[in-house]
Amino acid sequence: MKPPKFDYLRARNAAEVLETLHQEGSEARVIAGGQSLMPMLNMRLARPAVLVDVMHVAEWQSISDTGSALRIGAAVRQVAVMRHASLGQRVPLLAAAMPWLGHEQTRSRGTLCGSVAHADPSAEVALVLTALQGSVHLRSRRKARTLPVAEFFTGMMATARADDEVIETISIPTARAGHGYAFREVARRHGDFAIVGCAAAAGPDDVRLAVAGVADTPRSVLLPADAKTWDDALDAFAWSLDARDDLHATARYRRELVRRLGRDVCLEAQQCRA
Repeated sequence: MKPPKFDYLRARNAAEVLETLHQEGSEARVIAGGQSLMPMLNMRLARPAVLVDVMHVAEWQSISDTGSALRIGAAVRQVAVMRHASLGQRVPLLAAAMPWLGHEQTRSRGTLCGSVAHADPSAEVALVLTALQGSVHLRSRRKARTLPVAEFFTGMMATARADDEVIETISIPTARAGHGYAFREVARRHGDFAIVGCAAAAGPDDVRLAVAGVADTPRSVLLPADAKTWDDALDAFAWSLDARDDLHATARYRRELVRRLGRDVCLEAQQCRA
């Protein structure tokens, strides 16, 4: 299939992006790597009047370490994040998840911010952000604001981003002393979206488990450090996710993966505590 007709703007700077979004509103769509948006255009699930390309905006092409977080710009490709020299040390959970994010070909074009904007409930980047309680930095011509990831995702492929806003960066908290991290997922093939993905961050007093691929958004639960208490908590969490049958898996299978894979990931995170 072919996409509908649209105007194309290759933005030279952030101001040009923001002005276009201010003028066009819901008629404009931002494109970075295009790995999520282009299939939607080809299937005519998206029909923008203007496509705003942000990949050449210099101020959004960097990865900065603030000490407490890695701040990743909207024009940073996934392959650049994967090759970041200190990624494994600074954000080990993201380093563990990156090889599962699509395929080598898509990682060479796609961006982390684009994945977050797409808001697929099975996506690995959203899962890591949820486990680490990261933030999304939004900007319009009128103002800039920062949302915790729990407030940003509002439903399946739905977010709190306004029509005149762009995700300029995301903040992913860096590893904390005395904490361990682990990631696992089950998919039909490596690189496919997860049937269920689990990410855990374990501290001395508790473990935060995040799950993707079950509910309309990634969800998390805080478990006590004592693994003997987990079974009932994981069972209650699995039932709270409103799992549904689809062509990939049954709701029962997904809930069972949350219980079993979730427990394994939490134990692994505890064993990795530094």
